[in-house]
Amino acid sequence: MDKKRRVKKVPIIILLIIIISLIIYFIYQIKITNIYIIDNEYLSDYEIIKLAKLENYPNSIKNTSSTIKKRLESNKLINKVKVEKKGFLKEVYIYIEENIPLFYYLSTNKVILKDGSEVSGNYNIPLVINEIDKSIYNEFINKMSKIDKDIIIRISEIKYDPNDIDKERFYLTMNDGNYVYLTLNKFNKINNYIEIIKEFNNEKGILYLDSGQYFKKNE
Repeated sequence: MDKKRRVKKVPIIILLIIIISLIIYFIYQIKITNIYIIDNEYLSDYEIIKLAKLENYPNSIKNTSSTIKKRLESNKLINKVKVEKKGFLKEVYIYIEENIPLFYYLSTNKVILKDGSEVSGNYNIPLVINEIDKSIYNEFINKMSKIDKDIIIRISEIKYDPNDIDKERFYLTMNDGNYVYLTLNKFNKINNYIEIIKEFNNEKGILYLDSGQYFKKNE
C-alpha cells in the first residue's frame, strides 16, 4: 500500500517540477515592449532610453529596475530615478528628477548644474560673464537653484557686481531689455519679476531689488 502511494507521489512531483520550470522559462523570455519616461525636460526620451540600454527592447528579467536606475543615475544630468515595471514586466515606467542646468559659467566654459557639477552642452540658461568670488559661489548656485524655470529663461546674462556696501551683489540682463540689481539675500525676489514689471507699465529700465524695490526708466 505504501509502495503504491509513493509511486503516485512521484509523477505529481515531476509534474510540479515541469510546471515550475515552464513558468520560470516563460518569465525569462519576457521582453520589454513599452517604455514610459516621466518628468524629463533636458534629456530627450531617446537619450534616457539609450542611457538605460533599453533601445532594443531587451529581456525584462536581465534588465532589473535597480539595474536601469543605476545606469541612469550615472549621468550627471540626472539627480534621482524611480523605475517601475507593470503589465507582467513588459512595461517600464521611468520617473526622472533632473539635475537642472542653471547657468553657463564663462570662467570655466562649462554649464553649472543644480548640484554644482559641471557639464558641456547648449541650454537655454543665463550666461555668467565674470568670475564670482569663491566665498559666495556655492551660495550663488543655491540661490539660482531656487529660481523658477520660467524666470531662468528670461535672464540673458549675469554679472557679479559687488560694491562698497554689498559684496554679494549681482547685475542681471533680462531678455526683455530690462536690467535688475540683486543681492544673494534677496535673490528670491526675482521670482516675482513679471508681477513687479507690470507695476511699471512694462517700461524699460533698471529694477533695483538689492535695496528696496524701485525702478529707474531708461532716458
